[in-house]
Amino acid sequence: MNLVWLVSVLLLVAGVLSRENSQPDVVNIGAIFSFGTINGRVARIAMNAAVRDVNSNPSILAGRKLVLSMYDSNYSGFLGIVGALQFMETDTVAIIGPQSSVLAHVLSHLANELHVPLLSFTALDPTLSPLQYPYFIQTAPSDLYQMTAIADMVSYYGYREVTAIFSDDDQFRNGITTLGNELAKRRCKISYKAAISPGQSLTQEDVVNELVRARSMESRVFVLNAYAQTGRLILDVAQSLGMMENGYVWIATTWLSTVLDSTSISPKNANSTNGVLTLRPHMPDSERKRAFASRWHQLSNGSIGLNPYGLYAYDTVWLIASAVNSFLYNGGTISFSKDSRLSRLSGGGLNFGALSIFNGGKQLLNYILQTNMTGLTGPIQFNAERSVIHPSYDIINVIGSRFRQIGYWSNYSGLSIVSPETLYGRPPNRSLSSQNLSNVVWPGDTEVQPRGWVFPNNGRWLRIGVPNRVSYQNFVSQFNGTNIVQGYCIDVFLAATKVLPYAVPYKFILFGDGYKNPSYSELVNKVTSNVFDAAVGDIAIVTNRTRVVDFTQPYIESGLVIVTPMMKLNSNAWAFLRPFSPLMWAVTAIFFLVVGVVVWILEHRINEEFRGPPKKQIVTILCLTSILTVQRLSSPITGIESLIMSKEPIGFQVGSFAENYLSEELNIAKSRLVSLGSPEAYADALDRGSVAAVVDERPYVDLFLANHCRFQMIGQEFTRSGWGFAFPRDSPLAVDMSTAILTLSENGELQKIHDKWLKRRGCSSQGSSLGSDQLHLSSFWGLFLVCGVACFLALLVYFCLMLCRFNRDYPEVSEPSRHGGSHSVRLQRFLSFADEKEEVSKSKLKRKRMEMLESANGRELS
Repeated sequence: MNLVWLVSVLLLVAGVLSRENSQPDVVNIGAIFSFGTINGRVARIAMNAAVRDVNSNPSILAGRKLVLSMYDSNYSGFLGIVGALQFMETDTVAIIGPQSSVLAHVLSHLANELHVPLLSFTALDPTLSPLQYPYFIQTAPSDLYQMTAIADMVSYYGYREVTAIFSDDDQFRNGITTLGNELAKRRCKISYKAAISPGQSLTQEDVVNELVRARSMESRVFVLNAYAQTGRLILDVAQSLGMMENGYVWIATTWLSTVLDSTSISPKNANSTNGVLTLRPHMPDSERKRAFASRWHQLSNGSIGLNPYGLYAYDTVWLIASAVNSFLYNGGTISFSKDSRLSRLSGGGLNFGALSIFNGGKQLLNYILQTNMTGLTGPIQFNAERSVIHPSYDIINVIGSRFRQIGYWSNYSGLSIVSPETLYGRPPNRSLSSQNLSNVVWPGDTEVQPRGWVFPNNGRWLRIGVPNRVSYQNFVSQFNGTNIVQGYCIDVFLAATKVLPYAVPYKFILFGDGYKNPSYSELVNKVTSNVFDAAVGDIAIVTNRTRVVDFTQPYIESGLVIVTPMMKLNSNAWAFLRPFSPLMWAVTAIFFLVVGVVVWILEHRINEEFRGPPKKQIVTILCLTSILTVQRLSSPITGIESLIMSKEPIGFQVGSFAENYLSEELNIAKSRLVSLGSPEAYADALDRGSVAAVVDERPYVDLFLANHCRFQMIGQEFTRSGWGFAFPRDSPLAVDMSTAILTLSENGELQKIHDKWLKRRGCSSQGSSLGSDQLHLSSFWGLFLVCGVACFLALLVYFCLMLCRFNRDYPEVSEPSRHGGSHSVRLQRFLSFADEKEEVSKSKLKRKRMEMLESANGRELS
C-alpha cells in the first residue's frame, strides 16, 4: 500500500515538473505604433517603464520575464500588417496596438483567426464592434463617448448646427458619423462636412480650399477631428483666414489636449488655438499617478511631456501581465499550434505556415475582460459591452499659450463642474438644470458667447413664401399686381428683422394662384421640402405643422370661434306681456291685486311687521323673469357643442386649418362643411341660411364683424393658438426672430402695427350686437301703469273704508264758534286714527265711550 502511494506521489511530481519545464521562461507581447508621433513617443517610454515594473515584481508571472517587442509602422498601414505577421510567428500572447483604427480593422481579422488578443488605447473607432472583432479590446474610452460629450456641449451652448472638419479615414470619419447620430438625438445636426486628406501629400492649399468652402456656410461652430499634425495645420490656416476671430466656435477632439500636454505652444502658434475648446480623457487623482508623473521627466529625459495616453499605455502593459498571471495561476499553458489551412499556403516567398494559433488565447481574452484592478488611469474594468467603465473627459479652454479646465463630462451625469468621482456617489442626474460649465474665453478674446451662425456668404437670399390672399387682405396682400406685398403680417416681419443685430437678405415669393386663398398646410410643407427658406403670413401654429417646421413666438393670439346670424325683436311698451298668455296675465294681475289689497288691509293695523315709520312700511319687491332681451339668436346654436349636434351646414374659410380641425378633431362629417372664400360669401351664406354658422379664426372674425353688424360671435374660442412665422426645423433664425417679436411686444411697436391694419371701423364685435343688451324703461311703462292703477285703487278703497269708520267712531260735532279751525283739527285726528294700531284705536274708542257714558249719567243725576 505504501509503495502504491510512493509511486503515485512520484508520478504527480514528475508531471508537475514536466509541465513547468514545458512552459517558456518568458512571456512575449508585442506593440505596433508609429513611434514618430506624439502618442507613439509617449507610449514607448510608458510601456518600457511598465515592463520594468512588472519584471521587478516577483509576485507576478510566477518568475517569468515579460518581454515587449516594439514595431514601428512609420505611418504605414502596410508596414503595420507586416509587423503583426512577424509577431504571430514568434509565440506572442498579446499585441498592444495598433495606433490607428484603419489598421485595427485589418489586424483584428488576424487576431480572430490566430486567437491573439489585440489591445489598443488609441484606435478608438466606435465601429470596431466586439461582435465582429471579439479579440480586439479598447483599453481607453471609445470615441462614441467623446462624440457624445461634444454633442452635449453643442446642445448646452444652444447651437443647432455644426461644421465637421476631419481627417478622411475610418477612425475620424466614423467618429464624425457617430457625432451626427448623437447630435440628432438632441435636435442638432452637422450642416457641412469638410473632409481633409489624411495622407502625407496634404498641402496647405488643400486646407485653404476646404476651409474657404466651410466659411461660406451658415454655421460658425466647427468640430475638428483629425491627426495632431493635420489638426495643427488646419488651425493655423483658419487663423490666417480670419476664422479664429469673434463669432467663431472651435471644438477640437482629444488630439489637441495631447499636443498641449506633451509639447509647448509657441507664441507664434498661440493665436491659432486661442479660445478653442478641447477634451482630455479624465483620470482621477491618486498617489500612484502623482508618483509616476514625478518619474516622467527622468524616464523621458525631458524629451516630451506626459499625456493621458502614456498612462493608458502603462496600464495596458499591466493589464496584460495581470491577465497572463491569472491565466497561468489557473493552470493555463502558453502553447501554440499550426493552422493546417495556412500550411497549405506555404511556398514562394510568403511563409504563412510559420504563423501559429495561441491555444490559450480564448482563456487569456476572458481573463483580460474579467480584470478588476486599479491603475494609473483609475479603476480598470470592462462592462457587458466590453467598454471600459466610467468613461469621462476633462473639458479644456485654450487661452493663448496656456489652458484651463472649465468642467467635466461623464457618461454618468453629463456636463458638470464637479468631478465625476464625486458624482458617482450620487444618483445620476442628466436634467438641463444640472448641466454646468465654467465661463469660456472664446476666439477673439471675448467671454460673450458667439451666436454660432451667420447668413451663408454664397450670394443667395432667403426665399420667403407669402400666401397670395384674395380675402382679408389687411393681413397679407399683393400690391397692385406687383411683386410687392403688404399687410399686418408683413409689417410685423419687417419690424422684427430691423430688431435683429444683423442684416437678413430676403425676397418675398407669392404662393397661390390669386383666385382663391392658398392652402396654408401646403405652404408650410414647401418650407420642409426646401422650396422656401421660411413662410411669413397669417399662419396658424397648429400641432401637425409644428412637427415639420419651427415656428417663431406668436405675434398675435388666435383661435377658432363661431359666427351666427342675429335678429332683432322690436321692443314696445307691452313687451313684458310676451312671456305669458293674456289669460295667464289676467289671472296673475287679479290675484296680485286681490292678495295685495287683502294683506295690506288686514295686516297693517294688527301686525307689528307692518307698523313703524313710513320708510319701514314701504317695501316693494318686484321679481320678473322673462325674455326681455332686445335680441335673440335666430338659431339654436349656442356654442360648439350645440353646433356639432345640430347637423346643420357649417362654413369655413378656404385654405384655413378649420376644415381639418372640424372633420378630424371634432368628427364632423365633411358633407356638412361648406368652403367660403370671402367675407361677402360669409354674409351671403348666413343670410340665405345655406350655413347655420361660420367657424373661423378670431382675427378674421373681428374684421368681419367690424363691417357686418347683423352677425355675432357665439360662445368662447374653443381652440387656443396664435400666428407665427415658419422656418425649417432647428433654424437659429427662428429663435432670433422670436426674441425680436418679444422685443416688439414689450416696446409697444407690435400694438401700433395692429392698430394700423386691424383697428376696427364701423361696428365692432362688441358693438355688433344690434343695440344694447340692457332693458329700457320704454319696455315697462305699461306694467308700471297697471301697477300704479292697482295701487291707486287699493289706496282709494282703503281710504274710503277708513273714512267711514272714522265718521262712525268720531262723529262731527258742530261748534259754530270754531268752525274754521274744526276742519284742520278733524283732519289731524283722522290721520292719527289711520296710523294707530288696531288695539290702541279700540282702547281709545272704548275709553271715549265710557267718558261719554259717565257724562250722560252725570247729567241725568243732576
